[in-house]
Amino acid sequence: MLALPWLDRAGRLSWLKLATFLAALGPGLVYAGAYGLDRLGAKPLTAFLHAMGDWTIYFLIASLAVTPMRRIADWPRLILVRRMLGLTALAYAVIHLVLYAADLKFDLIRVATEIAVRVYLTIGFTALVGLSVLGATSTDRMIRRLGPTWTRLHRLVYGIAGLTLLHYFLQSKIDVSKPVFWSGLFLALMGWRLMHHLKVATNPLSLAGLAAASGLATAALEAAWYALATGIPARAVLAANLDFSYDLRPAWWVFGMVALTVPLNLLRARRTNLPAARRPAGPGSLRPSAVSE
Repeated sequence: MLALPWLDRAGRLSWLKLATFLAALGPGLVYAGAYGLDRLGAKPLTAFLHAMGDWTIYFLIASLAVTPMRRIADWPRLILVRRMLGLTALAYAVIHLVLYAADLKFDLIRVATEIAVRVYLTIGFTALVGLSVLGATSTDRMIRRLGPTWTRLHRLVYGIAGLTLLHYFLQSKIDVSKPVFWSGLFLALMGWRLMHHLKVATNPLSLAGLAAASGLATAALEAAWYALATGIPARAVLAANLDFSYDLRPAWWVFGMVALTVPLNLLRARRTNLPAARRPAGPGSLRPSAVSE
């Protein structure tokens, strides 16, 4: 029997999974409707195609954020939606490819040729193949069948995310503000994993340090990209981060997003320090083993 995506393992409605499911459907339905109503500008198919690629990255980064956030905010049930977010990223990546084929009139020979000869398309297609492998092995049956190999296989998601972001950079051409921002968040998530591996305590001080380091790394990444791709001096790009007269650079947005984990972690500490009788009961108090997926 096919399990409904908004039900937990006990067959009960999970409001968290339902909200995630609706959020997963939302962008696709909105853009499909806008395309059908001819509201995506002069090149509607191209706009639709790029939007689906963007949302692939958004959901992929969201899936990578689940483990850090469930620990930082002490929200064990968040693990329930990690698989759904990963599969949603795969679904949007497949739609992205189908729309690319549609843009080429479904001339599959030309599609294959373009993927083979254009480096950024080769990189994107490689990432899609990787996501497909992870999606095909994400079932409970495959987890049991592969055993410890499953964990090693699914660590490839970090490399796949890196390839996806590189594809994003290369197809963005001149303005890479969005790729820089999402790459900055990816660096922050990898930074948290490095801290966890090195057994650095997750507390407000270490998270504030992670926010500062992530912002600086994002600024350095942006400067390096522009210097290599356009010849703009890295010093000029770095200086732009201190000019607030026009717009905030991606580094500041990354810093702000990661800095939000500090009050979340403080709330977790406050909740943990409450006497047992005063702690809120309910789904959030489940043991991690009871909600793993």
